[in-house]
Amino acid sequence: METEALYGQSLKVEQKAINSRAIAMRKNFSFYLSMLFWIPTIFFSLLLVYNTLPYFTFDTDYPFLQERISLYAHMVWRVSFYVHIFAGAVCITTAILQFSSWILKKRKKIHIVAGKIYVFVVLLIGAPSGFYMCFFAKGGYWERAAFMLMAIYWFYSTYKGFVTAAREKNFVSHKFWMIRSYAMVLTAVTFRIYHIIFYFAGMSDFANYSLSLWISIFGNALIAELIIYFSSRNYLKTLTT
Repeated sequence: METEALYGQSLKVEQKAINSRAIAMRKNFSFYLSMLFWIPTIFFSLLLVYNTLPYFTFDTDYPFLQERISLYAHMVWRVSFYVHIFAGAVCITTAILQFSSWILKKRKKIHIVAGKIYVFVVLLIGAPSGFYMCFFAKGGYWERAAFMLMAIYWFYSTYKGFVTAAREKNFVSHKFWMIRSYAMVLTAVTFRIYHIIFYFAGMSDFANYSLSLWISIFGNALIAELIIYFSSRNYLKTLTT
């Protein structure tokens, strides 16, 4: 009997060791997978912010502005343009801080302050200026409609993320809505990545622009929903709360 008891104990110890190794392997896999996402995301996000800085010299000798030189002459469009790229730079920078578990646990004040800045800039500056500029966007009606949908969804998802945290104290729902909001912010990054890929693939300029735009918006939205789906117990509830 004593031998059987010792044998049973050894089996339990061995099982615990196996379970511990399995948990450690899952944690390591999750860590490396997240790094595979965050390292290029942070790099390209900061690169995009860096590349927008020359615009604030207010020089018009840039291809983007040269294509819209007649629009640039109108003060409302000109102000909206600079306000929008400023808002985009702020949102991309502050959004990076929102998904750090270390900051959330150890420096929660940074998370809260950066989050308030992000929400304020999106709701009052970024989304409204983007919505206005979509009427003058490059392309046809469908491309402008894509920008319009993005601006509306960016505003709505950010607003829901703010309400679920500030008023309802539902931080799980808050996280999911902010993932959706962040997916819209990242369209500025993914669009340029797709555009470069399709350019080297030999695609024509307009087809490249249109395809990169649609893939960025709906591709990012789809990836966000997949992340939420695999992270939530009741996916449909995340769409209504």
